[in-house]
Amino acid sequence: MDGFSAEGILIVGLGFMGGSLAKALKKRGFSGPVFGLDVNPEAVERGKKLGVVDGGWTDYDSVPWKDVDFVILASPVRTFEAIARNLKGRLKKEATVSDLGSTKRLVYRLEEVLGPRFVGAHPIAGTEKSGVEHARADLYEGKKLIITPTERTDPFHLERVKNLWTFLGSKVEFMSPELHDFVFGVVSHLPHAVAFALVDTLRALSGEVDLFKYPGAGFKDFTRIAASDPTMWRDIFLENKDNLLKSIESFKNSLERLEKLIKEERAEELKEYLNEISVLRRGLD
Repeated sequence: MDGFSAEGILIVGLGFMGGSLAKALKKRGFSGPVFGLDVNPEAVERGKKLGVVDGGWTDYDSVPWKDVDFVILASPVRTFEAIARNLKGRLKKEATVSDLGSTKRLVYRLEEVLGPRFVGAHPIAGTEKSGVEHARADLYEGKKLIITPTERTDPFHLERVKNLWTFLGSKVEFMSPELHDFVFGVVSHLPHAVAFALVDTLRALSGEVDLFKYPGAGFKDFTRIAASDPTMWRDIFLENKDNLLKSIESFKNSLERLEKLIKEERAEELKEYLNEISVLRRGLD
């Protein structure tokens, strides 16, 4: 198994991301039990009915902790500290705890509760879908996975987390929690904020005509991510507030530059600006 081994895995949060992790483990041949824990009993029942998890519960006392030595937090990031406090005292001595969260400076707060067994991780994968019923076994294959160790991180647990994601077919990279939050504040959190705001713009301008009847493929493609889970993105925006606000300010400056070129009808400069940006975007592919 590419160096990965665990007696049993508990996924806390049986939504799209957590469910996809469970399905990926099974697809890749993990032989131990994969359990689920979620405050929503419907999510637990769906997860069990669909065969995504081998057992699922809504309360910590029902989990067979003797069979669990790896825990993954897959719920909204602002629930992590409360979950960590519930895990403390229940975990086996050798158990590893990691997460799927999109913000990472909270790693330090989780270390205060769980100690060096906690290792932050963020798979760069997802869709606008939510719910375990939409889980995909191939979601993480070939995708980047960022691990964010700190000075306190235990090498044993770090290696286990790395081996898990290598086993699942992800491309592992390492960043500090601070660098991670800056990078993804720009390339992930900002685009989601803009997509939400753009849909809101249609709402604001829908007066004499319902603009929601006319968006073409471009608008739908651009704003697809605005259909994402509101609770998850509320937590991400607030946890990475400083980096996101800096990104929004920079975006506003870029938009004002474009606005000025259009308003003043500086055709050649506008064309050159659009060409520069077009070249940069094509480079992403």
